[in-house]
Amino acid sequence: MTKNWSVARVLRDRDAALYLAASTVSGFGTSALWLASGVWVKDLTGSNGLAALCALALWVPTLLGPPLGTLADLGRRKPLLVALNLGPAALLLTLLAVDSAGRLWLLWAVLFLYGAASVVADAAESALVAAAVAPELLGDFNGLRMTTTEGMKLVAPLAGAGVYAAYGGPAVALLDAATFGCAAALYACVRVREERPRPSTASWRAQTAEGARFLWGHPGLRPLVLAGGAALLLSGLGGPLVYAVVEGLGRSPAFAGTLYAAQGAGSVVVGLLSGPALRRLGERRFAAYGIVLTAVAVAAQAAASSESVALVCGAAIGTGLPCVLIAALTAVQRETPDALLGRVTATAGTLMYAPTAVGLAAGAGLVALVPYRPLLVLLALARLAVLPLLRGPQRAASASRTDARSPSDANPA
Repeated sequence: MTKNWSVARVLRDRDAALYLAASTVSGFGTSALWLASGVWVKDLTGSNGLAALCALALWVPTLLGPPLGTLADLGRRKPLLVALNLGPAALLLTLLAVDSAGRLWLLWAVLFLYGAASVVADAAESALVAAAVAPELLGDFNGLRMTTTEGMKLVAPLAGAGVYAAYGGPAVALLDAATFGCAAALYACVRVREERPRPSTASWRAQTAEGARFLWGHPGLRPLVLAGGAALLLSGLGGPLVYAVVEGLGRSPAFAGTLYAAQGAGSVVVGLLSGPALRRLGERRFAAYGIVLTAVAVAAQAAASSESVALVCGAAIGTGLPCVLIAALTAVQRETPDALLGRVTATAGTLMYAPTAVGLAAGAGLVALVPYRPLLVLLALARLAVLPLLRGPQRAASASRTDARSPSDANPA
């Protein structure tokens, strides 16, 4: 039975396993530094606002996804991935000089460049994976990547906090630099044949716009990406409500960590099941079922009066929310010509993930004005309002990604 299990097929593929290992190792370091950097700033300054700038510095480059993603289409992607891991590893070593509040500008600058490198690396990896992994296994691969990413989020912050408590911020920077070095070595071992892209006479702006036009003009991709952005906007709106839910249960704020752990466990599970589900349902139905599950769980959370119900709801939210993201990424990899794949992937990432920050900011204001229970019900109903975006015929997987087409040929405009 195991030999026919698609997840096992992905793991038996040498290159796919190397990609997953590299992503897992670098993700561990990123998650560890994400928490430790904020604690580091808080210890040096005593300011919560300055500590929050660490997460902002890492996130802001997501807004620059379309132009940054174009970098992934300008040359061969394997050498680019190796360089994008060695570069941050070297940058992180400069954080050994951060020993006072006056040098924190160096930490924020490194985190910003770190975030920008991650945007380009994600686009390049997505494109390279699409060339190396069989199309029918892309959903399994993306699901496994979700599983490993969420798994690292459960353990890496604790590890980073432990290293910081024992040895300080520079030790966490060294740990993260080591993970990037390991990831670079793993990417270097991947066996993939790439042709150098044909030089383009178009400007950087025109090449960036070409990817955006392809994504917006594609009838199969646009609804999935818009649904993903709407889902994460609503997730952001609901994020600040978790502490109100915990207060309603009569628990201390620390119980929020348990709810987040339950949500992470749900995401791990759906990652393992996403490949078979995508093959059976197709991208749109898989995304729609995930949105419905999330809506039901959010509505049930509004009525939760016990810890067990709240934990089940958290796990269900963690299971449903990633479905539309996995479906959208898999569809982008299958439907986009190779010459455009880096910038289209990065543009889709910006459209899906940037609304989270808007939602978090708005949610922080709403939770102070509106009782959390009716607000959760409204957010559940709003999720159901996203479903019409996913109506329409399910497109079959396209082979156009592997066609020898130029960006101009692929541009529907």
